[in-house]
Amino acid sequence: MAADHREAVAQEVFAALADPTRRQILAALASGGPATATDLAARLPITRQAIAKHLVLLAEAGLVVAEPGERRRVRYRLDSAPMKVAQQFLAALARDWDGPLAALRDHLG
Repeated sequence: MAADHREAVAQEVFAALADPTRRQILAALASGGPATATDLAARLPITRQAIAKHLVLLAEAGLVVAEPGERRRVRYRLDSAPMKVAQQFLAALARDWDGPLAALRDHLG
């Protein structure tokens, strides 16, 4: 995966995770498994309509995948691949910071 693509994926993930409601939805899917917007509305203090809007954004970021179910109901499940890309981005950023921070610490110490 090219560096530009990794950075774009990471940016989408970070934007999606910036909203506390979307983090609640992801946590509910992580703990309870695949669910519909209606299922999630029953478990969270959020309307089904709001959850559906957030699920669209989470799907655009690649964090959830919509799976057709019975009677036209769509179930959403987590996809960890974009999260792993974001973790790799953060790890590379941390490595880039470690060297200069150690040099500064040595210089000041």
